[in-house]
Amino acid sequence: MTLRILATGGTFDKHYDEINGKLSFGESHLPALLARCRLTVEVALEQLPLMDSLDMVDADRARILASCTAAAENAIVIIHGTDTMPQTAAVLGPAQLGKTIVLTGAMIPYEIANSDAMFNLGFASAVAQTLPAGVYVAMNGKIFAWDNVQKNKAAGVFQPL
Repeated sequence: MTLRILATGGTFDKHYDEINGKLSFGESHLPALLARCRLTVEVALEQLPLMDSLDMVDADRARILASCTAAAENAIVIIHGTDTMPQTAAVLGPAQLGKTIVLTGAMIPYEIANSDAMFNLGFASAVAQTLPAGVYVAMNGKIFAWDNVQKNKAAGVFQPL
């Protein structure tokens, strides 16, 4: 089995710019992170334009759907910004691609101490290989169906609707 990972950005892949004091995008952390995780499953990594999910528009979600549709793999993990992850899941779910698609991200960027990025990637990678076909959100040890998930911004967690 090969696992496809789509990188779309989000907090997960942000870098801290010491000069400007801001988080921004550079090169994806995923190649180094995958090596560090020591996944033994074969991985096909596909990088889409890295962006904050608040900047995503319909065309960006259509590009994610097209990548999932074109993927030969039946297990797909999408690294996505947490703010609009449910909106992207709501585009993918009704497409009924017959694949297991799991969206995940991070509340703290990978390169910052105490990030949840590595755990979430490992968790999403595992559930993408074991869940039945469908679209899910996997965050911080919980799995949600695409049509029953929301981000509780006040608490900083995902929960059912």
